[in-house]
Amino acid sequence: MYNLVRADLYKLFKSKVIKVLIMITTLCAVTMSVMAYLIAQGKLDTGTTGIGFMFSDANVISILGVVAAGVCICGDFENKAIHDAIAAGCSRGTVIISKAITSFCAIAVVLLPYVVAAGIALSMDLRFDMGAVAVGFLHLMVEETGILSASMLLKLLAMMLILVIVYTAQLSICVPLAFIIKRPVFIIALYYGFTIMNVQLMGLRDKSAIFDAIYGYTPYSVDHSLLTLSSGIDDIIKAITVSVVFIALMLAITYSVFRKSEIN
Repeated sequence: MYNLVRADLYKLFKSKVIKVLIMITTLCAVTMSVMAYLIAQGKLDTGTTGIGFMFSDANVISILGVVAAGVCICGDFENKAIHDAIAAGCSRGTVIISKAITSFCAIAVVLLPYVVAAGIALSMDLRFDMGAVAVGFLHLMVEETGILSASMLLKLLAMMLILVIVYTAQLSICVPLAFIIKRPVFIIALYYGFTIMNVQLMGLRDKSAIFDAIYGYTPYSVDHSLLTLSSGIDDIIKAITVSVVFIALMLAITYSVFRKSEIN
């Protein structure tokens, strides 16, 4: 498995697609930060928060994260790398885990510009605002700017890492989709449609306590994307646990499907 992961990571960092995705997320992270600053200063109307959200990590990663995950897996079906690995004696479980690790690394790399943007914003005595649409790293910027101290640095890094894990868990559903569909375009369309449906489902939380409780045990619950330095240990542990369990479930589903499929 080590050699598979190392080879996949080498291809990942040499990939032009990943470099383009990083450039896009860098531009989006800068645009998001500038708009949030201008809105807080009153130089942009609050009505532009919807446009600002389009450049936020929560929205951008729902598209580009799927592209990164799809390229890492679907591309190896097209160039027969997965076929060669299995023919060389690697078990299907090993192949799944190695591809999942590579995909998760790709998602983390694509998210890196937002991590840097949030880190820079939190180190400056400036205010940011994006209204009620602020989630993820944008929410961290809006809520914590101006109160960062050296003693909070480790907790800040931990919050950022947890947010990356939550996003990775949300996108882990792309792993079974990639092994089943094997076409990045269809996976992107399906996941984005799922994201839109997910937004609609969040409206049911206030109407049903049972649904709210069940929804809270998935990484798609907005509560897991609203972590700040003041978040309680229970919220932090729940976000990590839910994310890890969901990822394990997606890998188990992938294995149950892929171990029975024919490799052509």
